[in-house]
Amino acid sequence: MSWVRIWVHLVFSTKNREPFLHSSQLRTQFFQHIKQNAEEKQIWLDCISGYKEHAHCLISLGKDQTISKVSQLIKGESSFWINRQKLIRAKFIWQDDYWAVGVSESHLTKVRQYIHDQEIHHH
Repeated sequence: MSWVRIWVHLVFSTKNREPFLHSSQLRTQFFQHIKQNAEEKQIWLDCISGYKEHAHCLISLGKDQTISKVSQLIKGESSFWINRQKLIRAKFIWQDDYWAVGVSESHLTKVRQYIHDQEIHHH
């Protein structure tokens, strides 16, 4: 049985950096949904947070997962969900691109803290 532990800090933003995620309450609800959806898709999403126009995720890739596919699954379903729920007035869209970097196990605590502190960091 294969064992893989590849940590990735993944960041993506809304189309044209539109501040669709305008309230803390909306962000909390949205990010909680993303985490639940990731779990259903067997994506290990350790933590997620962000601000009005972007999201940060700490993900551990599985042996058959790619950054591209995981990003596509998270972004695609979350856009569909927020639009279906009519949680914002405009049509929600993520930008096509994303930023991703590998994270050493020795830096996980700092990356988690950075992700959790997004509200404070951008306030």
